[in-house]
Amino acid sequence: MNPLSLIEVCVESIDAVVTAQDHGADRVELCASLSEGGLTPSLGVIRGALAVARVPVHVMLRPRAGDFLYSGSEYASMLADLHFMREAGVPGVVLGCLTPDAQIDMPRLRELVAAAGEMSVTFHRAFDLVADPFHTLEDLIACGVKRVLTSGQQPTALLGQECLGQLVRQAGERIVILGCGGLRPANVAAVLQAVPLRELHFSARRAVQSGMRVQSRAVNMGQSNTGQPTDEYSQEETSGEQVAATIAAARQARRT
Repeated sequence: MNPLSLIEVCVESIDAVVTAQDHGADRVELCASLSEGGLTPSLGVIRGALAVARVPVHVMLRPRAGDFLYSGSEYASMLADLHFMREAGVPGVVLGCLTPDAQIDMPRLRELVAAAGEMSVTFHRAFDLVADPFHTLEDLIACGVKRVLTSGQQPTALLGQECLGQLVRQAGERIVILGCGGLRPANVAAVLQAVPLRELHFSARRAVQSGMRVQSRAVNMGQSNTGQPTDEYSQEETSGEQVAATIAAARQARRT
């Protein structure tokens, strides 16, 4: 039997926390700006999520998009946000920091783990950018990190399954490999058949149109990576149907 025991859904709003837990999520990862890979959410969103959550909420600690090489002021802001999260009763935090040579920034990581106290620490997908994932895994274990979020250093878990399998074997019971990357109802069983993951992570977003009856197309508030104007009247939200379908496919794979 597949050892899968926990499924985490990545969300970016208070409403999405409710949607994910109502459709079967065992845990949520709370972020802002999932289109940028996930950033630290606002203090109000964190408080609101904790107020409605019936499952553990792990919160992203990432001050900006882009690489994971942080300036002194950026790192100071991470420590300040982490202190608030701990005081607010957040059960887990998701973080990571690298050196210019794509190694773990060990002094900073140790300080962050110590500052987290009893909070569960997940090292996020900065792990998929390190030069040597197997050496890095030992560093994370030595620092007291509880789990690592990874797609096996590939764009998706399907493509990274060989690396994921090696990481699971190396980790044993010392750290959890939280598998992620393009997981959907149609492919999650194939990943679980190839890799004995204990925990899975996915997002399940869909585009929805704005409820604004009066819409102005004259002004855009942002631009896409290609320089094209963004659509201010289209948003993404967590799909309860997709959450439930992905979890059902994963649970079915566990029984086979």
